[in-house]
Amino acid sequence: MKFVVIGGTGLIGSKVVAQLRAQGHEVVAAAPSTGVNILTGEGLDAAMAGTDTVVDLANSPSFEDAAVMDFFRTAGHNLLSAEARAGVSHHVALSVVGTDKLSASGYFRAKIAQEQLIRESAIPYTIVHSTQFYEFLPGIIQAGTDGQTVRLPPALVQPIASEDVANAVARVAVQKPANGIVEIAGPQREPMADLARRFMRAVQDTREVVSDPSALYFGAQLQEDTLVPVGAAWQGALNFESWLAQSQFARQAPRA
Repeated sequence: MKFVVIGGTGLIGSKVVAQLRAQGHEVVAAAPSTGVNILTGEGLDAAMAGTDTVVDLANSPSFEDAAVMDFFRTAGHNLLSAEARAGVSHHVALSVVGTDKLSASGYFRAKIAQEQLIRESAIPYTIVHSTQFYEFLPGIIQAGTDGQTVRLPPALVQPIASEDVANAVARVAVQKPANGIVEIAGPQREPMADLARRFMRAVQDTREVVSDPSALYFGAQLQEDTLVPVGAAWQGALNFESWLAQSQFARQAPRA
């Protein structure tokens, strides 16, 4: 089979490309650096020729409301149009658990628009809804920083390692389209503030973490279960301790 992985040089994309190639498939790692630009359309038709499945892992470089909406709408139209011309039979897209509940956030409104484009196209699809990646913890903490205090919502999280996300996406990509949503998550569920405290202790960050019900998550108010799967979900293997031990942050952890 031939796969085109949009964002194929990124954190998840590079892992998906490697896994699919190891299975013997032809894989195009599509990114501006490899001559494929989903915003201008450059290189899209050439990349799509003979493609069976497209895996869309692209993300907006800006989270500003107008910019992120423009990114996902423009990229979505260009990508789905090129797929239709090439006769692609499966579109796989990576999105976020709870997206439909987060319309107060400009970023998630853009993800909702992206998912709508996919559903309304004639191309069979699978949307993979993932919980937050462990690798995004520093960004979540930074977004909640107020001076020397980190204020985070008391909502539950069930974070997943990027390696497990790639495993799940590669698995979905070789299966038949679900024409719906598949949810994936990590093995542990806990309040966001508790996870942040554990991570910050591990990297010797002494700032105080406060569980604040009024704190927003990228502009949106969270309920307790907004960011975790409601029903059954595929679960990754790596828990927080296992991920941390093999991560770039391990060398920052205090020695016994």
